[in-house]
Amino acid sequence: MRLLLVVYRLFFFALYTSRIVAEVYWQRIVLRNDMRKVMHVRRRWARKVLHGVGVRVEVTGTPPDFPCLVLANHRSYLDPILLLRDLDAFPVAKAELASWPVIGKGAKWAGILYVKRERGESRAATLRAIAETITQQGHPVILFPEGTTSDLPGMLPVKRGAFRTAERYALPVVPVAIRYTDPKSYWVGEITFLQHAWQQFQQPRITVHIHYGPTLSHAGETPLEARVCEWIEGRLMPEPAVHNTSV
Repeated sequence: MRLLLVVYRLFFFALYTSRIVAEVYWQRIVLRNDMRKVMHVRRRWARKVLHGVGVRVEVTGTPPDFPCLVLANHRSYLDPILLLRDLDAFPVAKAELASWPVIGKGAKWAGILYVKRERGESRAATLRAIAETITQQGHPVILFPEGTTSDLPGMLPVKRGAFRTAERYALPVVPVAIRYTDPKSYWVGEITFLQHAWQQFQQPRITVHIHYGPTLSHAGETPLEARVCEWIEGRLMPEPAVHNTSV
């Protein structure tokens, strides 16, 4: 029974994503529609595909609908999809994603910023593109400043480039905490995307809590990096269980 569930979810993910990529191509390349219309298609994809593979999302706070830099902790390949269900934004992703079948092309047409993390000039160009996307194009940008996924209780040491860019261009920053209830949802180690998806899709339900934080700026005595990390880590810990006692 579990095998059938995994196979169904993998096929649903692949087929529905292919259908949406075709729609994005038609909207963006053929009709040359505005990027915001294409992003609405992408948001519909994110919501339906998450539900179809068993993900249930609980949200607190208000997703930002204005140009800003959205900074979140990183646990799973699902993280960008989780945020794109709420945001019309440009996510920043590793350049390897561009070579993925179907998804790579669809992401390019629907709005994404690719970065080759091992090349300094690519990272610098991406940081400039982040500032331009927010200040000139008027779109939010999603970035995971840890640079990779982890299963730690808190966050990995963050890359400082995003924070220096936010300070240099006076970009508003919105912290986001993503917390899975089951550690099996974490994508860590050397396993591939398909191996991780195979493991994750065996779960009857994947529950995720997304906490959208307040808008932060570079002003203030405490560095922006410290305030963002403190806010996110404060919401990554599971809520303590309540025990009833009787006298």
